[in-house]
Amino acid sequence: MAKPTTENLTLPAFPVTMVRELDKHFIHDEINLKEMLANTNKGLILYFYPKDNTPGCTTQATEFTSHLNEFADLGYDIIGVSRDSVESHEKFITKHNLHIALISDTDEKLCQYFDVIKEKNMYGNITLGLVRSAFVFDADGNLTHAQRNLRAKGYTDRLLEILAN
Repeated sequence: MAKPTTENLTLPAFPVTMVRELDKHFIHDEINLKEMLANTNKGLILYFYPKDNTPGCTTQATEFTSHLNEFADLGYDIIGVSRDSVESHEKFITKHNLHIALISDTDEKLCQYFDVIKEKNMYGNITLGLVRSAFVFDADGNLTHAQRNLRAKGYTDRLLEILAN
C-alpha cells in the first residue's frame, strides 16, 4: 500500500480497533474510519500520540476530553490513536476519566498509513517512535488541517481557534 502524501491524504478503508467507555462498560469496535465518517454528519479529528499514561499524552487526552463539547458544537468527533493495547487504553481511560474514543494500533497499520512513525533521538540513541500529530477531516472526508510534531499542552485550544475561523 502506497503511503499518501499530506496533500492527498484520505481516511483509510481498512478496519481498526476502537475502545470507548459507555456507562462504565468498555466497548471494543472494529471500525472502518471512512465508513464511520460517511455514516455521521460530523467531521473527525484523528490525533496520534506516543504512549498511554505518559505526561504529555495524558495532558493532550485530558484537554481533548475537557473540550469535547466545544468540538462537538463545531461538528467534530475526536479519536486518539496510539500503538498501545486495548487493555492499556482501558486503564488510561479509567485512570483519567477520558470521554474520547481511542484506537489501538498495535500492528502500526494506521500509524504507517499516516506516516507518523519516525526516527527519534532519545539520549543519543536513535529509535523509531510515534510523532505526535493531528489530522482533521470535514464531514465529507476532506483533510482540512494536518499538523505533525505538535506540542501536547495547549494544542486543543489552538485547534479550536483554527476550526472556529
